Amino acid sequence: MPSVIDAALLSRWTAESAAGLERRCAEIDDINVFPVADGDTGTNMLLTMRAAGDELRRRYREDGGPLAPGSPGCAEAAAALARGALVGARGNSGVILSQVLRGFAEAIGESKGSADVAVLRAALGRAHRLARAAVARPREGTVLSVLAAAAQAAVDTTATTVVDVAASAASAAAEALRATTSQLPELARAGVVDAGGYGLLVVLDALATALGRPAGEAPSPPPPPRTRTARGAEALTTNRESGSDRFSYEVMFLLDGTDDARVAALRMELGAVGDSVAVVGDGTPGGTGLWNVHVHCNDVGAAVEAGIEAGRPHRVTVMRFADQVGAAAGDARFTRDRAVLMVVAAAEVAELARESGADVVETVDVVPDADDLAAALAGTRARHVVLLPGDPDLTGDAERAASAARRSGQEVVVIPTSSVLQGLSALAVHDAARRPGDDVVAMAEAAAGTRTAGLLVAEAEALTWVGRCSPGDVLGISDGEVVLIAPDLSVGALWLAHRMLTAGGELVTALLGAEADAELGEHLAEDLRRTHPEVDVVVYRGGQTDYPLVLGVE
Repeated sequence: MPSVIDAALLSRWTAESAAGLERRCAEIDDINVFPVADGDTGTNMLLTMRAAGDELRRRYREDGGPLAPGSPGCAEAAAALARGALVGARGNSGVILSQVLRGFAEAIGESKGSADVAVLRAALGRAHRLARAAVARPREGTVLSVLAAAAQAAVDTTATTVVDVAASAASAAAEALRATTSQLPELARAGVVDAGGYGLLVVLDALATALGRPAGEAPSPPPPPRTRTARGAEALTTNRESGSDRFSYEVMFLLDGTDDARVAALRMELGAVGDSVAVVGDGTPGGTGLWNVHVHCNDVGAAVEAGIEAGRPHRVTVMRFADQVGAAAGDARFTRDRAVLMVVAAAEVAELARESGADVVETVDVVPDADDLAAALAGTRARHVVLLPGDPDLTGDAERAASAARRSGQEVVVIPTSSVLQGLSALAVHDAARRPGDDVVAMAEAAAGTRTAGLLVAEAEALTWVGRCSPGDVLGISDGEVVLIAPDLSVGALWLAHRMLTAGGELVTALLGAEADAELGEHLAEDLRRTHPEVDVVVYRGGQTDYPLVLGVE
Protein backbone atom coordinates (compact mmCIF):
# COMPACT_ATOMS: atom_id res chain seq x y z
CA MET A 1 0.00 0.00 0.00
CA PRO A 2 1.61 3.34 -1.02
CA SER A 3 2.60 5.63 1.84
CA VAL A 4 3.10 8.64 -0.44
CA ILE A 5 1.71 10.04 -3.66
CA ASP A 6 4.14 9.58 -6.56
CA ALA A 7 3.95 9.68 -10.35
CA ALA A 8 2.91 6.04 -10.61
CA LEU A 9 0.07 6.66 -8.15
CA LEU A 10 -1.12 9.68 -10.13
CA SER A 11 -1.12 7.55 -13.27
CA ARG A 12 -3.19 4.83 -11.56
CA TRP A 13 -5.57 7.43 -10.12
CA THR A 14 -6.18 8.89 -13.57
CA ALA A 15 -6.86 5.46 -15.05
CA GLU A 16 -9.16 4.47 -12.15
CA SER A 17 -11.03 7.79 -12.47
CA ALA A 18 -11.55 7.40 -16.20
CA ALA A 19 -12.74 3.81 -15.77
CA GLY A 20 -15.13 4.80 -12.98
CA LEU A 21 -16.53 7.74 -14.94
CA GLU A 22 -17.01 5.50 -17.96
CA ARG A 23 -19.01 3.01 -15.86
CA ARG A 24 -21.16 5.76 -14.34
CA CYS A 25 -21.28 8.06 -17.38
CA ALA A 26 -24.85 7.27 -18.44
CA GLU A 27 -26.15 7.60 -14.86
CA ILE A 28 -24.44 10.96 -14.36
CA ASP A 29 -25.63 12.26 -17.72
CA ASP A 30 -29.17 11.16 -16.92
CA ILE A 31 -29.39 13.17 -13.67
CA ASN A 32 -27.78 16.31 -15.15
CA VAL A 33 -30.25 19.04 -14.13
CA PHE A 34 -28.17 22.03 -12.99
CA PRO A 35 -27.17 24.57 -14.28
CA VAL A 36 -28.65 23.32 -17.59
CA ALA A 37 -30.35 19.96 -18.14
CA ASP A 38 -28.27 19.15 -21.22
CA GLY A 39 -27.43 15.56 -20.22
CA ASP A 40 -23.65 15.73 -20.68
CA THR A 41 -21.98 16.15 -17.26
CA GLY A 42 -20.74 12.56 -17.08
CA THR A 43 -19.49 12.66 -20.65
CA ASN A 44 -17.71 15.99 -20.10
CA MET A 45 -15.96 14.83 -16.93
CA LEU A 46 -14.93 11.57 -18.60
CA LEU A 47 -13.46 13.36 -21.63
CA THR A 48 -11.66 15.85 -19.40
CA MET A 49 -10.09 13.09 -17.31
CA ARG A 50 -9.10 11.22 -20.47
CA ALA A 51 -7.45 14.40 -21.77
CA ALA A 52 -5.44 14.63 -18.54
CA GLY A 53 -4.28 11.02 -18.84
CA ASP A 54 -3.48 11.46 -22.53
CA GLU A 55 -1.20 14.41 -21.74
CA LEU A 56 0.65 12.39 -19.10
CA ARG A 57 1.16 9.49 -21.53
CA ARG A 58 2.18 11.80 -24.36
CA ARG A 59 4.89 13.38 -22.25
CA TYR A 60 6.30 10.31 -20.58
CA ARG A 61 5.24 7.07 -22.25
CA GLU A 62 4.51 5.89 -25.75
CA ASP A 63 2.60 2.66 -25.13
CA GLY A 64 -0.10 4.16 -22.90
CA GLY A 65 0.51 1.82 -19.95
CA PRO A 66 0.84 2.84 -16.30
CA LEU A 67 3.99 4.64 -15.25
CA ALA A 68 6.64 2.78 -13.33
CA PRO A 69 7.27 3.96 -9.75
CA GLY A 70 9.86 6.70 -9.52
CA SER A 71 9.56 8.16 -13.03
CA PRO A 72 8.84 10.86 -13.95
CA GLY A 73 8.99 13.15 -10.94
CA CYS A 74 5.70 13.47 -9.09
CA ALA A 75 5.53 17.25 -9.59
CA GLU A 76 6.11 16.93 -13.34
CA ALA A 77 3.46 14.22 -13.64
CA ALA A 78 0.92 16.26 -11.67
CA ALA A 79 1.64 19.31 -13.83
CA ALA A 80 1.07 17.24 -16.98
CA LEU A 81 -2.29 16.03 -15.68
CA ALA A 82 -3.36 19.58 -14.83
CA ARG A 83 -2.26 20.90 -18.21
CA GLY A 84 -4.05 18.12 -20.09
CA ALA A 85 -7.26 18.71 -18.14
CA LEU A 86 -7.11 22.48 -18.69
CA VAL A 87 -6.64 22.17 -22.44
CA GLY A 88 -9.14 19.33 -22.82
CA ALA A 89 -11.81 20.52 -20.36
CA ARG A 90 -15.37 19.98 -21.61
CA GLY A 91 -18.30 21.92 -20.24
CA ASN A 92 -18.65 23.60 -16.87
CA SER A 93 -18.04 20.32 -15.02
CA GLY A 94 -14.84 19.66 -16.97
CA VAL A 95 -13.53 23.14 -16.17
CA ILE A 96 -14.09 22.56 -12.45
CA LEU A 97 -12.46 19.11 -12.64
CA SER A 98 -9.42 20.72 -14.27
CA GLN A 99 -9.08 22.93 -11.20
CA VAL A 100 -9.17 19.90 -8.91
CA LEU A 101 -6.15 18.50 -10.76
CA ARG A 102 -4.49 21.92 -10.75
CA GLY A 103 -4.90 22.02 -6.97
CA PHE A 104 -3.04 18.71 -6.68
CA ALA A 105 -0.34 19.91 -9.10
CA GLU A 106 0.28 23.13 -7.18
CA ALA A 107 0.33 21.48 -3.76
CA ILE A 108 2.69 18.73 -4.94
CA GLY A 109 4.88 21.25 -6.75
CA GLU A 110 5.24 23.38 -3.61
CA SER A 111 6.11 20.42 -1.38
CA LYS A 112 9.81 20.11 -0.63
CA GLY A 113 9.77 16.39 0.03
CA SER A 114 7.54 13.46 -0.86
CA ALA A 115 3.79 13.95 -1.31
CA ASP A 116 2.51 12.66 2.02
CA VAL A 117 -0.58 13.21 4.20
CA ALA A 118 0.07 16.93 4.62
CA VAL A 119 0.36 17.39 0.86
CA LEU A 120 -2.88 15.47 0.24
CA ARG A 121 -4.71 17.72 2.70
CA ALA A 122 -3.20 20.80 1.06
CA ALA A 123 -4.08 19.50 -2.40
CA LEU A 124 -7.76 19.02 -1.57
CA GLY A 125 -7.92 22.43 0.08
CA ARG A 126 -6.23 24.10 -2.87
CA ALA A 127 -8.54 22.25 -5.28
CA HIS A 128 -11.60 23.59 -3.45
CA ARG A 129 -10.35 27.19 -3.43
CA LEU A 130 -9.45 27.09 -7.13
CA ALA A 131 -12.71 25.47 -8.16
CA ARG A 132 -14.79 27.96 -6.17
CA ALA A 133 -12.81 30.90 -7.56
CA ALA A 134 -13.44 29.58 -11.09
CA VAL A 135 -17.22 29.98 -10.80
CA ALA A 136 -18.60 33.52 -11.07
CA ARG A 137 -21.73 32.79 -8.97
CA PRO A 138 -21.13 29.74 -6.71
CA ARG A 139 -24.22 27.87 -5.46
CA GLU A 140 -24.55 25.48 -2.56
CA GLY A 141 -25.75 22.00 -3.47
CA THR A 142 -23.35 21.65 -6.39
CA VAL A 143 -20.00 19.97 -6.97
CA LEU A 144 -18.45 22.84 -4.99
CA SER A 145 -20.31 21.72 -1.84
CA VAL A 146 -19.15 18.14 -2.35
CA LEU A 147 -15.54 19.26 -2.85
CA ALA A 148 -15.71 21.53 0.22
CA ALA A 149 -16.87 18.60 2.38
CA ALA A 150 -14.06 16.39 1.08
CA ALA A 151 -11.42 19.05 1.74
CA GLN A 152 -12.73 19.73 5.26
CA ALA A 153 -12.85 16.03 6.11
CA ALA A 154 -9.22 15.63 5.03
CA VAL A 155 -8.27 18.35 7.53
CA ASP A 156 -10.50 17.13 10.36
CA THR A 157 -9.61 13.43 10.27
CA THR A 158 -7.03 12.09 12.71
CA ALA A 159 -5.87 9.57 10.12
CA THR A 160 -2.10 9.38 9.58
CA THR A 161 -1.89 7.59 6.21
CA VAL A 162 -2.71 8.92 2.75
CA VAL A 163 -5.14 6.08 2.06
CA ASP A 164 -7.13 6.78 5.24
CA VAL A 165 -7.21 10.53 4.56
CA ALA A 166 -8.39 9.88 0.98
CA ALA A 167 -11.03 7.44 2.26
CA SER A 168 -12.29 10.01 4.78
CA ALA A 169 -12.53 12.63 2.04
CA ALA A 170 -14.48 10.26 -0.21
CA SER A 171 -16.90 9.30 2.59
CA ALA A 172 -17.55 12.96 3.39
CA ALA A 173 -18.09 13.65 -0.31
CA ALA A 174 -20.70 10.88 -0.47
CA GLU A 175 -22.60 12.36 2.48
CA ALA A 176 -22.42 15.85 1.00
CA LEU A 177 -23.62 14.53 -2.35
CA ARG A 178 -26.71 12.95 -0.80
CA ALA A 179 -27.50 16.32 0.80
CA THR A 180 -27.42 18.22 -2.50
CA THR A 181 -30.97 17.13 -3.38
CA SER A 182 -32.37 19.30 -0.59
CA GLN A 183 -29.99 22.22 -1.23
CA LEU A 184 -30.98 23.12 -4.80
CA PRO A 185 -34.63 23.53 -5.87
CA GLU A 186 -33.79 22.21 -9.34
CA LEU A 187 -32.47 18.97 -7.84
CA ALA A 188 -35.37 18.64 -5.41
CA ARG A 189 -37.94 18.94 -8.21
CA ALA A 190 -36.24 16.16 -10.18
CA GLY A 191 -35.47 14.00 -7.14
CA VAL A 192 -31.77 13.63 -8.00
CA VAL A 193 -28.36 14.49 -6.59
CA ASP A 194 -26.00 16.92 -8.31
CA ALA A 195 -24.44 15.34 -11.40
CA GLY A 196 -21.11 17.15 -11.09
CA GLY A 197 -20.87 16.18 -7.45
CA TYR A 198 -21.55 12.55 -8.39
CA GLY A 199 -18.72 12.70 -10.92
CA LEU A 200 -16.37 14.17 -8.30
CA LEU A 201 -17.27 11.36 -5.89
CA VAL A 202 -16.26 8.85 -8.56
CA VAL A 203 -12.89 10.64 -8.89
CA LEU A 204 -12.31 10.76 -5.11
CA ASP A 205 -13.29 7.09 -4.79
CA ALA A 206 -10.77 6.32 -7.51
CA LEU A 207 -8.04 8.11 -5.53
CA ALA A 208 -8.75 6.05 -2.42
CA THR A 209 -8.82 2.86 -4.49
CA ALA A 210 -5.54 3.70 -6.23
CA LEU A 211 -3.98 4.30 -2.81
CA GLY A 212 -5.04 0.81 -1.69
CA ARG A 213 -8.37 1.12 0.10
CA PRO A 214 -10.21 -2.24 -0.02
CA ALA A 215 -13.04 -2.14 -2.54
CA GLY A 216 -15.61 -3.15 0.06
CA GLU A 217 -14.94 0.01 2.07
CA ALA A 218 -16.07 2.39 -0.69
CA PRO A 219 -18.94 4.71 0.32
CA SER A 220 -22.30 3.73 -1.09
CA PRO A 221 -23.09 5.56 -4.32
CA PRO A 222 -26.23 7.70 -4.50
CA PRO A 223 -29.42 6.05 -5.70
CA PRO A 224 -29.33 5.54 -9.46
CA PRO A 225 -31.75 7.56 -11.63
CA ARG A 226 -34.23 4.69 -11.94
CA THR A 227 -35.23 5.16 -8.27
CA ARG A 228 -36.61 8.65 -8.93
CA THR A 229 -40.29 9.17 -8.23
CA ALA A 230 -42.61 9.57 -11.20
CA ARG A 231 -43.05 13.21 -10.23
CA GLY A 232 -39.27 13.69 -10.13
CA ALA A 233 -38.80 12.05 -13.52
CA GLU A 234 -41.48 14.33 -14.94
CA ALA A 235 -39.71 17.36 -13.51
CA LEU A 236 -36.41 16.27 -15.02
CA THR A 237 -38.02 15.75 -18.44
CA THR A 238 -39.62 19.18 -18.23
CA ASN A 239 -36.29 20.78 -17.35
CA ARG A 240 -34.61 19.03 -20.26
CA GLU A 241 -37.22 20.10 -22.76
CA SER A 242 -36.93 23.71 -21.70
CA GLY A 243 -33.12 23.64 -21.85
CA SER A 244 -31.52 26.76 -20.38
CA ASP A 245 -34.09 29.11 -18.91
CA ARG A 246 -32.34 32.20 -20.25
CA PHE A 247 -29.53 31.18 -22.60
CA SER A 248 -29.31 29.03 -25.71
CA TYR A 249 -25.57 28.41 -26.22
CA GLU A 250 -22.51 27.14 -24.38
CA VAL A 251 -19.31 28.84 -25.59
CA MET A 252 -15.81 27.65 -24.67
CA PHE A 253 -12.36 28.67 -25.87
CA LEU A 254 -8.71 28.65 -24.85
CA LEU A 255 -7.08 32.03 -24.31
CA ASP A 256 -3.45 33.17 -24.24
CA GLY A 257 -1.58 36.43 -24.77
CA THR A 258 -3.31 38.04 -21.78
CA ASP A 259 -2.72 38.99 -18.15
CA ASP A 260 -4.56 39.04 -14.81
CA ALA A 261 -6.07 42.49 -15.32
CA ARG A 262 -7.53 41.64 -18.71
CA VAL A 263 -8.80 38.29 -17.44
CA ALA A 264 -10.61 40.08 -14.60
CA ALA A 265 -12.21 42.41 -17.16
CA LEU A 266 -13.13 39.40 -19.29
CA ARG A 267 -14.95 37.78 -16.36
CA MET A 268 -17.00 40.94 -15.85
CA GLU A 269 -17.78 41.24 -19.57
CA LEU A 270 -18.89 37.62 -19.81
CA GLY A 271 -21.02 38.03 -16.70
CA ALA A 272 -22.84 40.81 -18.50
CA VAL A 273 -23.62 38.68 -21.58
CA GLY A 274 -24.39 35.34 -19.92
CA ASP A 275 -24.11 33.07 -16.89
CA SER A 276 -22.23 29.94 -15.75
CA VAL A 277 -19.06 31.94 -16.32
CA ALA A 278 -15.85 30.05 -15.54
CA VAL A 279 -12.41 31.39 -16.44
CA VAL A 280 -9.53 29.22 -15.21
CA GLY A 281 -5.80 29.37 -15.84
CA ASP A 282 -2.67 27.30 -15.51
CA GLY A 283 -1.28 29.37 -12.64
CA THR A 284 1.44 31.16 -14.62
CA PRO A 285 2.47 34.29 -12.62
CA GLY A 286 0.75 37.42 -13.87
CA GLY A 287 -1.83 35.42 -15.74
CA THR A 288 0.31 35.31 -18.87
CA GLY A 289 -0.15 31.57 -19.43
CA LEU A 290 -3.07 29.58 -20.81
CA TRP A 291 -6.71 30.06 -19.77
CA ASN A 292 -9.87 28.06 -20.40
CA VAL A 293 -13.03 30.15 -20.76
CA HIS A 294 -16.64 28.94 -20.41
CA VAL A 295 -19.97 30.81 -20.57
CA HIS A 296 -23.67 30.20 -21.31
CA CYS A 297 -25.09 33.00 -23.47
CA ASN A 298 -27.34 34.01 -26.36
CA ASP A 299 -24.88 36.28 -28.20
CA VAL A 300 -22.04 33.98 -29.24
CA GLY A 301 -20.29 36.80 -31.11
CA ALA A 302 -20.20 39.00 -28.01
CA ALA A 303 -18.59 36.22 -25.97
CA VAL A 304 -15.89 35.61 -28.57
CA GLU A 305 -15.30 39.36 -29.04
CA ALA A 306 -14.76 39.69 -25.30
CA GLY A 307 -12.10 37.00 -25.63
CA ILE A 308 -10.44 38.87 -28.50
CA GLU A 309 -10.27 42.03 -26.38
CA ALA A 310 -8.65 40.06 -23.56
CA GLY A 311 -6.06 38.16 -25.61
CA ARG A 312 -5.83 35.49 -28.32
CA PRO A 313 -8.78 33.07 -28.22
CA HIS A 314 -8.43 29.75 -30.05
CA ARG A 315 -10.07 26.32 -30.16
CA VAL A 316 -13.48 28.00 -29.96
CA THR A 317 -16.39 25.56 -29.50
CA VAL A 318 -20.09 26.42 -29.49
CA MET A 319 -22.86 24.04 -28.40
CA ARG A 320 -26.59 24.80 -28.72
CA PHE A 321 -28.53 23.40 -25.77
CA ALA A 322 -31.49 22.51 -27.97
CA ASP A 323 -29.24 20.03 -29.78
CA GLN A 324 -28.34 18.29 -26.52
CA VAL A 325 -31.76 17.49 -25.09
CA GLY A 326 -33.78 14.40 -25.88
CA ALA A 327 -31.21 11.60 -26.00
CA ALA A 328 -31.64 8.91 -28.62
CA ALA A 329 -33.81 6.04 -27.43
CA GLY A 330 -31.92 3.26 -25.72
CA ASP A 331 -28.61 5.10 -25.28
CA ALA A 332 -28.33 8.32 -23.27
CA ARG A 333 -24.95 9.09 -24.84
CA PHE A 334 -26.50 10.07 -28.16
CA THR A 335 -28.37 13.36 -28.41
CA ARG A 336 -28.42 13.60 -32.23
CA ASP A 337 -28.47 11.17 -35.09
CA ARG A 338 -25.75 12.40 -37.47
CA ALA A 339 -22.49 14.35 -37.38
CA VAL A 340 -19.41 14.98 -39.50
CA LEU A 341 -16.12 15.29 -37.58
CA MET A 342 -13.31 17.03 -39.45
CA VAL A 343 -9.64 17.36 -38.45
CA VAL A 344 -8.10 20.71 -39.44
CA ALA A 345 -4.76 22.41 -38.85
CA ALA A 346 -5.69 26.10 -38.59
CA ALA A 347 -8.28 28.24 -36.83
CA GLU A 348 -9.53 29.99 -39.97
CA VAL A 349 -10.30 26.80 -41.87
CA ALA A 350 -11.79 25.36 -38.68
CA GLU A 351 -14.30 28.19 -38.74
CA LEU A 352 -15.09 27.40 -42.38
CA ALA A 353 -15.79 23.80 -41.43
CA ARG A 354 -18.00 24.79 -38.50
CA GLU A 355 -19.97 27.20 -40.67
CA SER A 356 -20.59 24.27 -43.03
CA GLY A 357 -21.96 22.18 -40.18
CA ALA A 358 -18.99 20.06 -39.09
CA ASP A 359 -17.68 19.28 -35.62
CA VAL A 360 -13.98 20.11 -35.60
CA VAL A 361 -10.75 18.80 -34.09
CA GLU A 362 -8.08 21.52 -34.36
CA THR A 363 -4.44 20.44 -34.61
CA VAL A 364 -2.91 23.88 -34.10
CA ASP A 365 -1.16 22.95 -30.85
CA VAL A 366 -0.69 19.19 -31.10
CA VAL A 367 -1.25 16.41 -33.62
CA PRO A 368 -4.10 14.23 -32.33
CA ASP A 369 -3.63 10.51 -31.76
CA ALA A 370 -6.21 7.72 -31.75
CA ASP A 371 -7.26 8.51 -28.16
CA ASP A 372 -7.83 12.18 -29.00
CA LEU A 373 -9.95 11.25 -32.01
CA ALA A 374 -11.90 8.67 -30.01
CA ALA A 375 -12.68 11.33 -27.40
CA ALA A 376 -13.75 13.74 -30.12
CA LEU A 377 -16.03 11.10 -31.65
CA ALA A 378 -17.68 10.53 -28.27
CA GLY A 379 -17.94 14.28 -27.80
CA THR A 380 -20.09 14.67 -30.91
CA ARG A 381 -22.78 12.69 -29.07
CA ALA A 382 -24.04 11.52 -32.47
CA ARG A 383 -25.11 7.97 -33.27
CA HIS A 384 -23.67 8.10 -36.83
CA VAL A 385 -20.39 9.99 -37.47
CA VAL A 386 -18.37 10.50 -40.63
CA LEU A 387 -14.71 11.18 -39.75
CA LEU A 388 -12.57 13.23 -42.18
CA PRO A 389 -8.89 13.05 -41.06
CA GLY A 390 -7.61 15.47 -43.74
CA ASP A 391 -4.08 14.02 -43.65
CA PRO A 392 -2.85 10.61 -44.87
CA ASP A 393 -0.63 10.37 -41.78
CA LEU A 394 -3.74 10.51 -39.56
CA THR A 395 -5.74 7.85 -41.39
CA GLY A 396 -4.37 4.98 -39.27
CA ASP A 397 -5.20 6.74 -35.99
CA ALA A 398 -8.62 7.67 -37.39
CA GLU A 399 -9.36 4.02 -38.19
CA ARG A 400 -8.24 2.90 -34.72
CA ALA A 401 -10.43 5.57 -33.09
CA ALA A 402 -13.37 4.54 -35.27
CA SER A 403 -12.88 0.90 -34.33
CA ALA A 404 -12.92 1.78 -30.62
CA ALA A 405 -16.05 3.88 -31.10
CA ARG A 406 -17.80 1.05 -32.93
CA ARG A 407 -17.07 -1.32 -30.05
CA SER A 408 -18.89 1.10 -27.74
CA GLY A 409 -21.95 1.22 -30.00
CA GLN A 410 -21.30 4.35 -32.09
CA GLU A 411 -21.45 4.01 -35.88
CA VAL A 412 -18.36 5.64 -37.45
CA VAL A 413 -17.15 5.71 -41.05
CA VAL A 414 -13.73 7.11 -41.97
CA ILE A 415 -13.40 8.78 -45.38
CA PRO A 416 -9.60 8.86 -45.89
CA THR A 417 -9.25 12.47 -47.04
CA SER A 418 -5.66 13.50 -47.70
CA SER A 419 -6.14 17.28 -47.46
CA VAL A 420 -8.41 19.82 -45.84
CA LEU A 421 -9.80 20.75 -49.26
CA GLN A 422 -10.94 17.18 -49.85
CA GLY A 423 -12.64 17.34 -46.47
CA LEU A 424 -14.40 20.60 -47.38
CA SER A 425 -15.53 19.07 -50.69
CA ALA A 426 -16.99 16.08 -48.85
CA LEU A 427 -18.64 18.38 -46.33
CA ALA A 428 -20.18 20.47 -49.14
CA VAL A 429 -22.28 17.51 -50.37
CA HIS A 430 -23.21 16.18 -46.91
CA ASP A 431 -26.98 15.87 -46.59
CA ALA A 432 -28.40 14.68 -43.27
CA ALA A 433 -31.73 13.98 -44.97
CA ARG A 434 -30.18 11.18 -47.07
CA ARG A 435 -29.77 7.64 -45.85
CA PRO A 436 -26.40 7.40 -44.01
CA GLY A 437 -24.95 4.91 -46.53
CA ASP A 438 -25.90 7.06 -49.52
CA ASP A 439 -24.52 10.16 -47.82
CA VAL A 440 -21.17 8.49 -47.15
CA VAL A 441 -20.91 7.42 -50.80
CA ALA A 442 -21.64 10.97 -52.00
CA MET A 443 -19.07 12.46 -49.61
CA ALA A 444 -16.41 9.91 -50.57
CA GLU A 445 -16.99 10.59 -54.28
CA ALA A 446 -16.70 14.36 -53.73
CA ALA A 447 -13.45 13.94 -51.80
CA ALA A 448 -11.99 11.59 -54.41
CA GLY A 449 -12.98 14.03 -57.17
CA THR A 450 -10.96 16.87 -55.64
CA ARG A 451 -7.33 17.16 -56.77
CA THR A 452 -5.12 19.13 -54.40
CA ALA A 453 -1.65 20.68 -54.51
CA GLY A 454 0.24 23.44 -52.74
CA LEU A 455 3.08 25.91 -52.88
CA LEU A 456 6.19 25.89 -50.68
CA VAL A 457 9.15 28.26 -50.55
CA ALA A 458 12.49 26.43 -50.85
CA GLU A 459 14.77 26.91 -47.85
CA ALA A 460 17.89 25.35 -49.38
CA GLU A 461 19.36 24.34 -52.71
CA ALA A 462 18.16 20.91 -53.80
CA LEU A 463 17.71 18.67 -56.83
CA THR A 464 14.06 17.92 -57.65
CA TRP A 465 12.25 15.91 -60.32
CA VAL A 466 11.86 19.09 -62.39
CA GLY A 467 15.34 20.52 -61.87
CA ARG A 468 17.53 22.23 -59.29
CA CYS A 469 15.95 24.78 -56.95
CA SER A 470 17.61 27.57 -54.98
CA PRO A 471 16.66 29.12 -51.64
CA GLY A 472 13.63 31.39 -52.14
CA ASP A 473 12.32 29.53 -55.19
CA VAL A 474 8.62 28.61 -55.08
CA LEU A 475 7.91 24.88 -55.41
CA GLY A 476 4.63 23.41 -56.61
CA ILE A 477 3.94 20.19 -54.67
CA SER A 478 1.47 17.53 -55.80
CA ASP A 479 1.18 14.00 -54.34
CA GLY A 480 4.33 14.67 -52.33
CA GLU A 481 6.48 15.49 -55.37
CA VAL A 482 7.79 18.79 -56.78
CA VAL A 483 6.03 19.38 -60.11
CA LEU A 484 7.18 22.93 -60.89
CA ILE A 485 9.62 25.64 -59.82
CA ALA A 486 8.50 29.30 -60.04
CA PRO A 487 10.20 32.63 -59.30
CA ASP A 488 7.50 33.86 -56.87
CA LEU A 489 4.19 32.90 -55.28
CA SER A 490 1.95 34.73 -57.78
CA VAL A 491 3.55 33.05 -60.77
CA GLY A 492 3.69 29.70 -58.97
CA ALA A 493 -0.01 29.89 -58.07
CA LEU A 494 -1.02 30.53 -61.70
CA TRP A 495 1.30 27.85 -63.13
CA LEU A 496 0.09 25.30 -60.59
CA ALA A 497 -3.58 26.09 -61.23
CA HIS A 498 -3.08 25.80 -65.03
CA ARG A 499 -1.32 22.46 -64.55
CA MET A 500 -4.16 21.12 -62.38
CA LEU A 501 -6.81 22.28 -64.87
CA THR A 502 -5.29 20.38 -67.80
CA ALA A 503 -7.37 17.39 -66.68
CA GLY A 504 -10.49 19.56 -66.49
CA GLY A 505 -12.35 21.09 -63.60
CA GLU A 506 -15.32 23.23 -62.65
CA LEU A 507 -14.26 24.84 -59.36
CA VAL A 508 -10.89 26.05 -58.07
CA THR A 509 -10.63 26.63 -54.32
CA ALA A 510 -7.63 28.48 -52.91
CA LEU A 511 -6.68 28.51 -49.21
CA LEU A 512 -4.28 31.30 -48.23
CA GLY A 513 -1.70 30.49 -45.57
CA ALA A 514 -1.18 32.45 -42.37
CA GLU A 515 1.60 34.60 -43.87
CA ALA A 516 0.21 34.95 -47.41
CA ASP A 517 -0.93 38.38 -48.63
CA ALA A 518 -4.54 38.77 -49.73
CA GLU A 519 -3.24 40.01 -53.10
CA LEU A 520 -2.00 36.51 -53.86
CA GLY A 521 -5.55 35.16 -53.92
CA GLU A 522 -6.92 38.22 -55.75
CA HIS A 523 -4.33 37.98 -58.54
CA LEU A 524 -4.92 34.24 -58.97
CA ALA A 525 -8.69 34.72 -59.19
CA GLU A 526 -8.31 37.52 -61.75
CA ASP A 527 -5.90 35.48 -63.92
CA LEU A 528 -8.10 32.36 -63.87
CA ARG A 529 -11.28 34.29 -64.67
CA ARG A 530 -9.47 35.65 -67.75
CA THR A 531 -7.76 32.44 -68.89
CA HIS A 532 -10.37 29.91 -67.72
CA PRO A 533 -13.75 31.71 -67.77
CA GLU A 534 -15.53 28.36 -67.55
CA VAL A 535 -14.13 27.77 -64.05
CA ASP A 536 -15.50 29.20 -60.79
CA VAL A 537 -12.85 30.45 -58.34
CA VAL A 538 -13.23 30.90 -54.57
CA VAL A 539 -10.53 32.13 -52.21
CA TYR A 540 -10.55 31.65 -48.43
CA ARG A 541 -8.14 32.56 -45.66
CA GLY A 542 -7.12 29.09 -44.50
CA GLY A 543 -4.51 30.13 -41.94
CA GLN A 544 -2.25 27.09 -42.43
CA THR A 545 1.38 27.61 -41.48
CA ASP A 546 3.03 25.02 -43.73
CA TYR A 547 1.83 26.00 -47.23
CA PRO A 548 1.46 29.69 -48.26
CA LEU A 549 -1.20 28.49 -50.71
CA VAL A 550 -3.19 25.28 -51.12
CA LEU A 551 -5.24 24.68 -54.29
CA GLY A 552 -8.10 22.30 -54.90
CA VAL A 553 -9.78 21.54 -58.23
CA GLU A 554 -13.19 19.85 -58.38
